[in-house]
Amino acid sequence: MLDIRFVRENPDAVESAMASRSQMWDKERFLELDTQRRMAISKVESLQAQRNAISKRIGELMRSGSQQEAEAAKDDVRLINEQLGQLEEERTASEEALEEMMLALPNLPSDTTPFGKSEDDNIEVRRWGEPRVFDFSPQAHWDLGPQLGIIDFERAVKLAKSRFILLAGLGARLERALINFMADTHVGRGYKEWWCPILGNGDTLTGTGQLPKFEEDLFKTTDGMYLIPTAEVMLTNIHRDEILDAAQLPLHYCAFTPCFREEAGSAGRDTRGLIRVHQFDKVEMVKFATPETSFDELEGMVADAENILQLLGLPYRVINLCTGDIGFSAAKTYDLEVWLPSYNDYKEISSCSNCVDFQARRANIRYRDAEDFKGTRHVHTLNGSGLAVGRTMAAIIENYQQSDGSVLVPDVLQPYMGGIKVIKED
Repeated sequence: MLDIRFVRENPDAVESAMASRSQMWDKERFLELDTQRRMAISKVESLQAQRNAISKRIGELMRSGSQQEAEAAKDDVRLINEQLGQLEEERTASEEALEEMMLALPNLPSDTTPFGKSEDDNIEVRRWGEPRVFDFSPQAHWDLGPQLGIIDFERAVKLAKSRFILLAGLGARLERALINFMADTHVGRGYKEWWCPILGNGDTLTGTGQLPKFEEDLFKTTDGMYLIPTAEVMLTNIHRDEILDAAQLPLHYCAFTPCFREEAGSAGRDTRGLIRVHQFDKVEMVKFATPETSFDELEGMVADAENILQLLGLPYRVINLCTGDIGFSAAKTYDLEVWLPSYNDYKEISSCSNCVDFQARRANIRYRDAEDFKGTRHVHTLNGSGLAVGRTMAAIIENYQQSDGSVLVPDVLQPYMGGIKVIKED
């Protein structure tokens, strides 16, 4: 959530920022509601002062025996109370409408986020590794996985519905191997690991920006809980409504969780394989930092995600997303895209974002530095995939496949696979 004072004082800048994100924002409606709210507050304070003065006068009249005048003054107080009730209703209505607008307003892009209208305007920052040149016709993971008996798409549909995945044998073991390898690697680089609930309440999903705007993308239970779309939701909200000590910062957290997404707006996109599914595993990174260090922390987070891909030997590129393509809560985002032979292209496997104080303001996460300033400030929150496990499995199957239909296991995963070096058809 943006600082309402900033929005009030800089409506043109906010309007321009929303336009750069290809987002509509009703500036005039915001200013109208804000004026109504402040006028109601002013009138309430004025009437309360009048009521206090009259109440004091009533006491004096009662003591002096001026009963008739006292009764008339009481009538004035009753009239003021009626007016106050009406004004409070007007104030509440204005505040609720303002809050609704503010909750729907995305973050302001960072000055270092390139301007652009769509993903076509994203900027490539760097590449690592060279896509493999095959001396045979490579297969897509959605064909090779079933042939090897490690992915069963048909039975997954029987058990649930389309876009759910069933892994078997060494496919299930490879999934576990990737999760443990990723988590261990991040812990080794200074992240604190957490084990989180996969159901969150409304406040939790609102804190990170999924609610209220993106409710249609969430799976919801009958009692109003939500299956989390990413561990970012839980890790960020660990410190909701807390004041941290500046000496604690930065905090580096990571967690593995299953993730659940309706993918309501993705009809027809990546319908085959492991790329876009309703349930997937992911190891997530989250950081809490001061405003002075958060963008350096973002670069470090990207390096941590890159490290996983480099250790696995998977070619990738880093993309700086433009204003028209960054997510709702993000001020700046880098995407990591891994090479997939089935697409003959790079596909997103990690997204690392600095949300500055946007989520912290929604979740009321602050910090105090007694040496530098009085009071508290909102922390900056960052999040990034480290990595999406299903997409990593797809990339390994496709990039490490052999001409006989087998798949080599990357060296760093072999200890997690019990020493297995090759996945081949039984």
